[in-house]
Amino acid sequence: MAQYTRVSGSVGLITLQNPPVNALSAAVRQGIVDTVKRALGDPKVKSVVICGQNGIFCGGADIKEFGTNMSGPPLVPMIHAIEAANKPVVAAIEGSALGGGLELALGCHYRIAHSKARLGLPEVSLGLLPAAGGTQRLPRLIGVPAALDLITTGRHVTAAEALQLGVVDRVAEHSTVDAAVKFALSVAAKSLDARRISTYPCPRPSDFDALFEGAMQKVRQSARGAIAPVACVQAVRAAATRPYLQGMEREKELMATLFTSGQARALQYCFFAQRAVSKWNMPNGARWDTSKPRPVHKAAVIGLGTMGRGIAVALAQTGMSVVAVETQEKQLMEAKQAVSGMLERGAKRRGLTPAALHKISYSHDIQAVADVDLVIEAVFEDMALKKKVFQQLSAVCKPGTFLCTNTSALDVDHLASQTRNPELVVGMHFFAPAHVMKLLEVVYGPQSSPQAVATAMQLGKKMGKVSVAVGNCRGFVGNRMLKPYIEQAFFLLEEGATPELVDRALEEFGFPMGVFRMSDLSGLDVGWRVRKGDGLVESGSASGQPTRLREGRRYSPLGDLLCEQGRFGQKTGRGWYQYDKPGSRVARSDPWFHSFLEEYRARHGLVARRIDHQEVLERCLYVLINEGFRILEDGIAAGPEDIDIIYVFGYGWPRHRGGPMFYAGMVGLATVLERLEHYRQAHPDVPYLQPCSLLRRLVASGSPPVHRWREVIKKLHSQL
Repeated sequence: MAQYTRVSGSVGLITLQNPPVNALSAAVRQGIVDTVKRALGDPKVKSVVICGQNGIFCGGADIKEFGTNMSGPPLVPMIHAIEAANKPVVAAIEGSALGGGLELALGCHYRIAHSKARLGLPEVSLGLLPAAGGTQRLPRLIGVPAALDLITTGRHVTAAEALQLGVVDRVAEHSTVDAAVKFALSVAAKSLDARRISTYPCPRPSDFDALFEGAMQKVRQSARGAIAPVACVQAVRAAATRPYLQGMEREKELMATLFTSGQARALQYCFFAQRAVSKWNMPNGARWDTSKPRPVHKAAVIGLGTMGRGIAVALAQTGMSVVAVETQEKQLMEAKQAVSGMLERGAKRRGLTPAALHKISYSHDIQAVADVDLVIEAVFEDMALKKKVFQQLSAVCKPGTFLCTNTSALDVDHLASQTRNPELVVGMHFFAPAHVMKLLEVVYGPQSSPQAVATAMQLGKKMGKVSVAVGNCRGFVGNRMLKPYIEQAFFLLEEGATPELVDRALEEFGFPMGVFRMSDLSGLDVGWRVRKGDGLVESGSASGQPTRLREGRRYSPLGDLLCEQGRFGQKTGRGWYQYDKPGSRVARSDPWFHSFLEEYRARHGLVARRIDHQEVLERCLYVLINEGFRILEDGIAAGPEDIDIIYVFGYGWPRHRGGPMFYAGMVGLATVLERLEHYRQAHPDVPYLQPCSLLRRLVASGSPPVHRWREVIKKLHSQL
């Protein structure tokens, strides 16, 4: 797991061997201890170079060992031994040095990185902190402000930035190992007294107290309840206020608290769940992930509204040729300017030239897509219009072209039926803004071929998306679950809550925005249009009884009433909240709405009662979770991981709570079941409060952990 050779006569070369990223497993740690001891004991060796095989230095700790009885040498003494060595040790960093890998490099006396290498301490994203001296050495090396930034965000830096910060000593353009060996020869006789980072004093900024107060305030605000970023600040403060060994003790204490926390379990679950969603069986038994995707060299986007523009940008940034079609000339010109601006800004952020600008050609004629490999339709969310587009595409495109629809809820099967080859049709549900948001729901129908699904998933990955394959139903996974969540928020207003109360409860839970602030951001008219299409809104009758049944269920017309007043949210400056001007994002409590709500309740004989945060969370989150169980029962999602990844990456579910299905397991499935039954009795006119039969079966089977739910689901489906 660590190979030792002597090169150039006097350099001991230690190569970490644990593909794919040379993680610091027990065997690798043992290999490092053994080979370092051998090198230091070899009189012919004057200096040492540590590198990783296959062009990767080290990806950090082996996360598969978390939660097990750790074996092998501990990381901290191993790194201390390297730092204390009486021969220079040089880290040759290629590919990546992340987490424990970077901490290992910081224990070396010198660091040389390849120009394309990336370095970072991403432990915070797993609910942890760098606990092998990272929080103590890095501030001593690069200063407190820069260390706080890297450790609390977990962001990766390029070799160039690492050199500028002082994390590495040199950057190599070609063979890093050769450069490191040559460098090791040149420093073989030099004193190491000034190269042991643990002996450095930690620079204390003049505004020390204000710096840490500001850092703590910043992480508390951005973390939204996550405890790891706060612990990271506390650990770095220890580096700045205590001797090194005392700082290490504080780092160890904080890590012990984090390591056993529910948040760490949730974040590590997300880490593995993101990988689990890349493997899946289709209903016919075929595996799309083993079906070879067809290469997509040229793609097209039909419709250049907000979503179409973002999709075009995301495609162009992959380097492929893109045909962008918009039949309205004015819209086409506006889109061209907007897309160019997005590509230029994106290139500037990455420090690149906007080469993708030349990858897009524009047209107002759908015939321009005749030779593409894949089309993504992104026209207005109207079934009649989309049907017409798919009929045209089926006639225009070359044989074998994949036809994809960006729809948030419409029937993909119905669109596929408009084509000559329905097996080539899948949904690609992007989230706005499409070039920024990470989630992509790939929606398959009963006739969708495994190759079509595989191609869409591969394209999503190429665009940097987290792609999840889901079945076809109204709203798919994300929006189907969102509907009861939003309706419960409306009902809470009728019963005595305010938008501020509901949003505050959800935001304290960890959502970036509560349901009403989010509604104002996306536009109240969006949901109004959907409800009209569903026949739930009758013209001029929105003021009807709030609890009257529509389609056999309780319905709240509050959102419809606001839309009738022209209150569409931020775009009009009024919605559930008021804004200083249309387009402003600062939500303020609206006295008009509070008076309107009181009058509404009085008019319909509704007596406001006290509603606390716990009821808000239970009513909103448990119905969302219950719908998730129904989705699993229906076979729309393959497993709970799919649902959780969709909600974490697409709907702002706090990552440190693991996703709605994981959270249900943490709360206790029996508790979720009991509270749903309680609210079902209180509100018998709300059918989706009825606990799902899958939830009941899981509770009856002893509430197994989330990774074992698939067994119960499989048995349930076999009995249907």
